Amino acid sequence: MTKQEEIIVGLDIGTTKICAIVGQATDDGIDIIGIGSHPSRGLRKGVVVNIESTVESIKKAVEEAELMAGCEISSVYAGIAGGHIRGINSHGVVALKDKEVRQIDVDRVIHAAQAVAIPLDREVIHVIPQEFVLDDQDGIHDPVGMSGIRFEARIHIVTAAVTSAQNIIKSVNRAGLNVDDIVLEQLASSESSLTREEKDLGVAIIDIGGGTTDLAIFSQGSIVHTSVLSLGGNHLTNDIAVGLRTPAVEAEKIKRKYGCSIPTMVQKEETIEVPSVGGRGERLLSRQILAEIIEPRMEEIFSLVRQEITKSGYEDLIASGVVLTGGTANLQGISELAEQIFNLPVRVGTPHGVGGLVEVVQNPMYATGVGLALYGCHNQSEKKFRVRDTNIYFKVKERMREWLNDIF
Repeated sequence: MTKQEEIIVGLDIGTTKICAIVGQATDDGIDIIGIGSHPSRGLRKGVVVNIESTVESIKKAVEEAELMAGCEISSVYAGIAGGHIRGINSHGVVALKDKEVRQIDVDRVIHAAQAVAIPLDREVIHVIPQEFVLDDQDGIHDPVGMSGIRFEARIHIVTAAVTSAQNIIKSVNRAGLNVDDIVLEQLASSESSLTREEKDLGVAIIDIGGGTTDLAIFSQGSIVHTSVLSLGGNHLTNDIAVGLRTPAVEAEKIKRKYGCSIPTMVQKEETIEVPSVGGRGERLLSRQILAEIIEPRMEEIFSLVRQEITKSGYEDLIASGVVLTGGTANLQGISELAEQIFNLPVRVGTPHGVGGLVEVVQNPMYATGVGLALYGCHNQSEKKFRVRDTNIYFKVKERMREWLNDIF
């Protein structure tokens, strides 16, 4: 049995699948020791729409991961996505009292930079320092111990709808687990799929999930822009189901097995068997027809992401190009199509920097789950949601009071 305190679990709560990745902290980093995956039933476009179904899917994925890892899971780092996610850059300035930067000054300047108007229905889920500026000297990442008078911080704030974040926590809690932290999914994917050189040079990571496409832009080693589009692989599946007149379940299988993003990459004589609806027999269709259905939808997704990159103003800063992750990144020809649209080098990102079951997780669909475990490994000291129902004493007290009031 593995020691509980060494276990770090990433829970990727996606629109099409819920995936639990169990990692064991080592001196070198993290070893993947268990994986559990189950179809997701209660989410739409990255947002929980049915808590009971979500709880059931989480339980199944976690049970599978526990069996493989041979341990009991009690807490997880949960991913969050959806069109409600917003990212903003902010800036704060303080004066140094002792003319030397201490940790308390770093906390103070980050707190000053956080002083932005955030609506009551939104919750801050990440405050990520980009760089510190000391007396006009910019590009500082570790300012503690340095001398100066004027101290500035540039940070990136990620906010989410309070209700969406609460529903994720509630679903995980009802599955019998604690939530160590809620992590933005593309931030998690970047932990497992990007190299330090790419982040320094400038890179855009595009995580194409089932219900959403998540974008994060890095420049000079820091995250500078985040956004989420409510389009993803499920839209492709629906297009295939309608275009080939086949059930959605079969359309998903066809997409995974035969899908291609560029029709010219497919031989004209290649055919696929397509099940019909209503009990009719199977039909033989050209694989090119399937590619012709997939191509316009993928072009639309990439064009919308390109517009978002242009709108962000960081278009000229992504010198190392684009990295694609998520289950849809497994489509044949997807990186070639992306290169045509972005006019930048494109690669498909798979998890790296971990030990253990490396061959199993070498797939872009596991980028977020592995990234959540890595994020947990790097940020264990900053747990936000440490204990489930910490106010259990007050709940029992309240229940006793109600009971006594009913009697008397």
